[in-house]
Amino acid sequence: MPSRKSNRLFAIIIVFALLIASCISNAAPTPPISNNPPEPSTSTPPTENEQPTHAFMGVFYSDAVPRALRRQVENSDIPFSASMNLDVAKPGNNGVEFQWIYALVAPFPTIQDGVTSDELRSIWTEGGISLLMAESTMKAFTVSWGEPVGGSVRSVAEDQLLERAWTESAWAIIPFESIEPKWKVLTVDGQSPIRKKFDVTNYPLIVDFSLEPAVFVDASSWALSNYDSGRLTTVIMTGVTALVRATALTMELKGSTYPGEKVRDVFREADIMHVSNEIPFFTGCPYPKPDPGALVFCSDPKYMDLITDIGTDVIELTGNHFADYGRQAMYETLDIYRANNIPYFGGGRDLQDSLKPALFEVSGNKVAFIGCNRPDVGRFPTATDFQPGAAPCDFAYLEQKIAELRSLGYVVVSTFQWNESYDSRPNPQQVNEFRLMADSGASIVSGSQAHYAQMMEFYESAFIHYGLGNLFFDQMGDQDWMPPGIRREFFDRYAIYDGKLVSVELITALLEDYSRPRLMSNEERAGFLQEYFYYSGWTDLTPTPTPIVTPTMTPLSIP
Repeated sequence: MPSRKSNRLFAIIIVFALLIASCISNAAPTPPISNNPPEPSTSTPPTENEQPTHAFMGVFYSDAVPRALRRQVENSDIPFSASMNLDVAKPGNNGVEFQWIYALVAPFPTIQDGVTSDELRSIWTEGGISLLMAESTMKAFTVSWGEPVGGSVRSVAEDQLLERAWTESAWAIIPFESIEPKWKVLTVDGQSPIRKKFDVTNYPLIVDFSLEPAVFVDASSWALSNYDSGRLTTVIMTGVTALVRATALTMELKGSTYPGEKVRDVFREADIMHVSNEIPFFTGCPYPKPDPGALVFCSDPKYMDLITDIGTDVIELTGNHFADYGRQAMYETLDIYRANNIPYFGGGRDLQDSLKPALFEVSGNKVAFIGCNRPDVGRFPTATDFQPGAAPCDFAYLEQKIAELRSLGYVVVSTFQWNESYDSRPNPQQVNEFRLMADSGASIVSGSQAHYAQMMEFYESAFIHYGLGNLFFDQMGDQDWMPPGIRREFFDRYAIYDGKLVSVELITALLEDYSRPRLMSNEERAGFLQEYFYYSGWTDLTPTPTPIVTPTMTPLSIP
C-alpha cells in the first residue's frame, strides 16, 4: 500500500503537469498551412524604399508582382520559417531571377498596329491615349519608368480590363499570360510576343523580378519566365485559290512561283500554312485561256511549285471544282500532295478519307483541321463510299468529331466551302452553321468559299471569319458584275500557346496582275479594316471606301 509521502509526491507532480499544460494552451497557435493568399500583412522586409508587401509562407511579395508569378511561388515548397522577398529586381540582386514579358494591347477592332517605345513612354509620362493596367503592372513599370501621368494612365481591376478597354477604346499593358483573342496585340518597335520572329532582347516591355535569398529554394523546376518561344504555334488561314484562267496564263508567262513572290515570306514564317486549293491538278490539262466565263477547271501539275514555294503545310479540298475533271484528275491530285508530304482534309479518295481531319502537333500544341462542302451535292459532286471528292457536310458527324478532338486537347479549325456570295454579310443559315461548329468545340471557324471578303465575329470562345476573300484567283474587278473591292484579301494569322488560341492577327493584301497579292499600304489597310470592323458590328463609325489605286490592266491573250 502506498505511503502518505508517496501520495503527496504524486499530487505535486499532477499539479506541476497541469501548470505546464495551461502555459502551452495560452501560447500562440501554430499558423495553419494554406494555399489561399492571406490578408495584407503590416510586416515589411528590412530594406529601404520598399514597395508595400504581403507575407505568405515566409515570403514577402511586393505589390508589383504579377498574379501568375506569385501563384507559382506560393505553390512551391518553401519553409514557413524562411524570410524571403520577391520584388522587381534591382542592381546587385543575387536571388532567383524571373523575366516577365508584358504586351501592349488594344480592343481587337483597333486600326493602329503598333508604336515605338518612345511613343509609348510619351503616353506614360504625358498622356494622350487612355492606358489601362492592373495595379501590379503599374507598380512594376513605375520602378523603371517613373510615376505615370495622372488621368489617362490608370489602374483597373484585372478582371475588368478587357471590358473597360472595349468600352473606352483604351489601350492596356498586360502580362503575356493574360493575352486572349479579343485583344489586339500592338507591336512596340516592331516587336510582338505573338510572332515567330519575336526578339526578346530588343523588346522594352520586360520586367525582371528577384526572389531573395535563394538559399531556401530549389528553383530547378520553376518557370523563370511567363514566355517560352518553344510553346508558340502560328497558323495562317487563307481564302480561295484557283490556279486557272488569267491566273494560270500569268504563271505560264511569268513563272509558276510568280503569284506568291510578294507574300511568300509572310507565309513561310507560319508553323502551319493553310491553302484551300479548289482545282484538281491534271496532266492532260489544256493551255489556260483568260476567259472569265469558263467554269470547268483544272491546273497543270507544274503549278504545284507555287504551293510548295509559299511553304504550304496543309491543303483544304472542300472546293466546288475538285471534281471538274473527273475521278482520275482527283486521284492524280491526291498523289501529288502525298508525294510532297502535304496533308489534306475536307476531301479525299472516298467518303471516309474525305471526312478525316488533318492533325498536327507543333511546339507542344495540337491543331486539327476539319472541313466540308456545303452546296447542294447535285450541283457539285462530293465524295461517296466509292468515289473521290470533297467532303459533304454531315453535321451530326462534325459535331461529334469536333467535340472528340477538343476533348483530346486539339485546337480545332473548322472550315466551310459554303454557298458563294459577293456580299460582306453572311447568309443567316451560314451564320447558324458556322456557330454550330463553334458550339461543338471549334476555336476557329473559317469560310473558304468567299471571293469577296466577309465579316467576322467573336462567338462564345471562338473566332469566326465568314469569308476571307481570294488568295490566288484572277478576279480584278474589271467586270461590271463584280463588286468594288473584290481585290481585297484577308490572311488570318492565329497564335496558339500552351494548347489554346490566344491571339488573332488580320493580315491584309490586294490582288495585282490577275494573280499576285501584295500586302496593303497603311492607308489601304486602314480603310479596309475600318470597313470590316463596321460590318462586324464593332464600331458605329461610317466606313470610308478603301483607297485603291486601280492598275492599268492589259487584257491577257494566248501568245
